[in-house]
Amino acid sequence: MKRVYAVLAFVVCGLVAVQAAVAVWAESGLFLWITRDGGAIDQATLESDWQPPFPEAAGFMIHGMNGMMVIPVVALLLLVVSFFAKVPRGIAWAVAVAALVALQVTLGILGHSVSIAGLTHGINALVLFTVALLAGLKAWRAERVAPAPADTVSATV
Repeated sequence: MKRVYAVLAFVVCGLVAVQAAVAVWAESGLFLWITRDGGAIDQATLESDWQPPFPEAAGFMIHGMNGMMVIPVVALLLLVVSFFAKVPRGIAWAVAVAALVALQVTLGILGHSVSIAGLTHGINALVLFTVALLAGLKAWRAERVAPAPADTVSATV
């Protein structure tokens, strides 16, 4: 179970990295579409049945779905596993990851109406990545140094 805990924590790290990558990919595509192709986004564009005018727009969708569905599910799984994994302070680390994910989702939603939430969304992503990484490393180390079962230990004389 310690290995499962570690893998789930590392998956959170990977998914946060994907979030950063697809967000920048989409924003870069948007910038190029506006500056190179003369594209424009206004209220009418946002309210229409919008067909992505540039391929990188898929990054916005990936960012939203990954952040609103995939990462919260993985964080919830980490929290459930933490009760069985017997990682030292593993429950506390999993609660921290889950709380940071909840904050991240809230900041992401607020960022659509309060711009400063976007700034804190980016900073919180770094904190979330770090906490998930530390949780995973703690579990990985705990799994590697766990004492061997008594029946496999051989006596040396």
